[in-house]
Amino acid sequence: MTIRRIVPDFESPDVRASAEFYSRLLGLEPVMDHGWIITLADPSDQARQLSVSSHDESASIVPEVSIEVEDVDATYRLAQEMGAEIAHPLTDEPWGVRRFFVMGPDGHILNILGHS
Repeated sequence: MTIRRIVPDFESPDVRASAEFYSRLLGLEPVMDHGWIITLADPSDQARQLSVSSHDESASIVPEVSIEVEDVDATYRLAQEMGAEIAHPLTDEPWGVRRFFVMGPDGHILNILGHS
């Protein structure tokens, strides 16, 4: 499996205030803003990112980390073969990602995604 990037996801009751704080403190700039989630990136290296969200648009939980992989379908099959708990099914989202949530044995929720 090839990992393309790993992005921490922070849940926040005030996405705008959180985004402003991280932008100002760390020099990050918004690269995606859907209102309920804002992703910030280092202007000198777009691979350095973090996201803040108030909720998830299509799932009942907010993941703790987003991991972009080269082949999300193969990773989904592997998670199923491992008997991992799928917390949100493999879904094609209207914002251009194919993703699923899986729960690690420690209870952490991972958003595994690929761009469509």
